[in-house]
Amino acid sequence: MRKRTFARECALKILYRIEISKESVDSSFKDFWSKASESINKESHDFAETLVKGTCENIKTIDETISKYTDNWDISRMAVIDRNIMRMSIYEMLYRDDIPPNVSINEAIELAKKYGDVDSGKFVNGILDKIKKVELKDKWAK
Repeated sequence: MRKRTFARECALKILYRIEISKESVDSSFKDFWSKASESINKESHDFAETLVKGTCENIKTIDETISKYTDNWDISRMAVIDRNIMRMSIYEMLYRDDIPPNVSINEAIELAKKYGDVDSGKFVNGILDKIKKVELKDKWAK
């Protein structure tokens, strides 16, 4: 598995833990890394922490963005996994200039297929694609 793909999986698990347990980011990091079954290389570890911190620091704006593009879907009614996959992907798309939006969306879809329910991949793709088309229409234009 690629380092960043693995890091995104770790970040998703940490974001899920933070939301469910209401633990602090630092406490969640400490516990997650201490129990990680695989050895984590520094690059994956650092990228996962960057994703989690960036997502948490910008959660209000990210959730407002999700709400803006979800018709008849209150964010609190979304599956926790789907919500956190989208949050992380939107963080990448809006706040990271080193990751093309299509990469963020494709990685999010794969996470949704792996960790969500049967329709999670389609749901996540639909919302993230709308956000990309409107919010990022000029950012990655060539």
